[in-house]
Order: sequence, then structure tokens, then C-alpha cells
Amino acid sequence: MQITFHGHSCIQVETQTHSLIIDPFLTGNPIAKIKPEDVKVDYILLTHGHNDHFGDAIEIAKKNDATIIAPNELGVYVGWKGCKSHPMHIGGSYTFDFGKVKFTQAFHGSAYMEEEDQRITYLGMPAGILLTIEGKTIYHAGDTGLFSDMKMIGELNQIDLAFLPIGDNFTMGPEDALIAAEWLKAEKVIPIHFNTFPLIAQDGEQFIRDLHAKGMEAEVLSVGATLQL
Repeated sequence: MQITFHGHSCIQVETQTHSLIIDPFLTGNPIAKIKPEDVKVDYILLTHGHNDHFGDAIEIAKKNDATIIAPNELGVYVGWKGCKSHPMHIGGSYTFDFGKVKFTQAFHGSAYMEEEDQRITYLGMPAGILLTIEGKTIYHAGDTGLFSDMKMIGELNQIDLAFLPIGDNFTMGPEDALIAAEWLKAEKVIPIHFNTFPLIAQDGEQFIRDLHAKGMEAEVLSVGATLQL
């Protein structure tokens, strides 16, 4: 399968039969190289409701007649907005036609903010995603701080590829993400949620060097870059 990084925390997963996108924040993303209308997918997976992750999910879903898979309150919300949705919750899993999705805990928030109206819509719990597809397991941590149950996630799952936030301020910084990577024991780690804005500027290459020094495989994906899994 092909994995493409679209900037911030947006990941697209393409197999011979399906295309999925996670946290499609494109409009307003200063480093994104594609627009919502360029996206062709069957499913959209959301980790939480913050604007920089929820992003263009509704527009993409309606244009593609795609199903949004999300934590319960967020899944219900997009259903009310006219999208096909499949609500789930932390600890629950479901097998779709492309593979299995399981939501894990994440320590963060989840709300959609409408700045002009000064209105915040609470959208339930944030989550991480364990995606099992074509015999591979991908872990997208979403936005989260370091938490000790990442050890358990690593023990219970053979993770082939882990996407970990390193931006600090709102999520784990590089130091905590390094610990998370050790606990998860993924075959390969890709840093996300950094360098989109000045507030979350980080040296991704230094993070990779620190992982390599501990014997872990890792890579910085530039925006638009792909890898084969």
C-alpha cells in the first residue's frame, strides 16, 4: 500500500481497492500541497474535532460520498451535517471492507471552534487510531501527550508504522515522543504535527537521529512524499 503525508497530521492510505484519509486539514494549512477537491477517498478517519484535524472532512465526505469514521460524538455531529458516518469509541473496534479500525485513548481535547461567533462545540473524547489493513498495523496517535498506556498499546499490537506528534505546546514534544516510540516498539516511526506553524516548530531530523541512536527506524516525510508499506 502507499502512504502519503499531506502535512500537519493528515495521512492518506491507498491500497489497490480503497483510499482512506486521516485528519484532512488542508484549507488553512500553510504547508498543504493539495486542495480538498483534489482528494479521492472512500473513507475519512478523524481523531478528534479540533479545526486543524477535522479540517475539510465534511466537504471531502460529501464530494466523494465517503464515510466518516470518528469517535462517537464527532461521528454523530458529522451525521447531523449530512455525511455518511460510522461513530465508534475508545477501546472499540470494527471491521470494515478495507480492514479494521480501533480507537485508542489520547490525552488532549476535542472541540470545533468558530472564532467569528466565539462559539466552541464540544465533540467528545479525542482518540488515536489503530488501523489494520492489508496485514499491516498503522498507529496514528492523533494529538496527545505522553501516557503510560502506550506501553500496553505496544505490547498488544505489532505496529508496523507509527505516526507521532512532536510539535510540543499542544502535544508531545520530541523528548516525550522519543519515549513513546520506545514503548510502542513500532517497526518505523514518522513524526507529525510539527512545523505547520511557528508555535510548533521542531527539528524533525534531530528527532530522527535520536531514534536512530536508539536503534529505531524512522523517517521525516516531506509534504506530498509517499512511502510503500
